[in-house]
Amino acid sequence: MASGQMAVLARDAVHDDLAVVDVLIRALERRDRLSDRERAALAAAVGEMRTHPTGDTLIRAGAPAEYSTLLVSGMLGRVFFMSEGKRQVVALHTPGDFVDLHSLLLKRLDHDVIAMSEVRVALFPHAALRRLTETEPHLARMLWLLTVIDAAIHREWTARLGHSAAVRIAQLLCELHARLSVIGLATPEGFAVDLTQADFGDMTGLTPVHVNRTLRKLREAGLAVVRDGYASIPDVARLREFAGFDPTYLYLENQPR
Repeated sequence: MASGQMAVLARDAVHDDLAVVDVLIRALERRDRLSDRERAALAAAVGEMRTHPTGDTLIRAGAPAEYSTLLVSGMLGRVFFMSEGKRQVVALHTPGDFVDLHSLLLKRLDHDVIAMSEVRVALFPHAALRRLTETEPHLARMLWLLTVIDAAIHREWTARLGHSAAVRIAQLLCELHARLSVIGLATPEGFAVDLTQADFGDMTGLTPVHVNRTLRKLREAGLAVVRDGYASIPDVARLREFAGFDPTYLYLENQPR
């Protein structure tokens, strides 16, 4: 093969790798700027790609972890299964999220990670992440920021359980709209959300019947319509006002980290 052809193939491979981490780069650059070298370092750390159907368990509690998982498309849930057979979804991940970056240090998770929809993920071997954090200190801080934001979202979800059912679901819709907007997957009118009413219940501590009644209440109030895999929001500001939604905990401001 001629050297020119090899150069083209190498350049295309770099572009393909960057496309894989594009949602991660968008999420990070909402909060601070990345250099070309840092973007390339992220792309180079990708090990392999995998696709999973809805309901698949990607990571099992207690299993040894040798890589961390970046969600490229779809939605993933962090899930605990209760002794009586019920499940509680304690976090919902959207594209651009590192689902288990903390496993780099913890070496295992204390919960399952399950596909809430069909998902595509990129696996980052821990050896590659260790090298990256040792050679790119600013990028290491940015990845640390993601884990800190994960914790902030978890605190918000816990506090949300003290609200009424309508406010819980309205706040969840506002949060998803804000997070998906960062990566270009939401418009002012709404976003795709391939979740069942049972999923909404598992995330908000409500029964599917209660979720159904609550979604009807939001629809009749003209605040939101969740139907056929899409959340339609006629007026985002009005929904935020009803929910008392404050996106501060998402730390969306761009500043040096």
